Amino acid sequence: MENNCNSYETLFVIDPDLTEEAYRAMVEKFTKLISDNGEIESVDEWGKRRLAYPINDKPEGCYVLVNFKSEPSLPSELERIFGITEGIMRSIVVRHEEKKPRAKKTAPAKTEA
Repeated sequence: MENNCNSYETLFVIDPDLTEEAYRAMVEKFTKLISDNGEIESVDEWGKRRLAYPINDKPEGCYVLVNFKSEPSLPSELERIFGITEGIMRSIVVRHEEKKPRAKKTAPAKTEA
């Protein structure tokens, strides 16, 4: 992989009415897509959680958080596939900004008058 990789995280919510096999297949599908086009740092399955507001008349969803590194073209493709996949209730992909060290502020020198 080239040096043009960025760090991202994606959070997607899966329909809780899916069977355990369908849920596992959905998680596997997206982790495979990411690993084929980038490098997965971590996968965190939060399980079934209550939503802040009902989506498609459902008060709960199964959350999955994936941190990964990839080329800049993968997130838009990932969002497109999330949008057309039956069973994905919501999704988001966010780029992590590189943290730059802050310059230390110094107090102005006191001058005697």
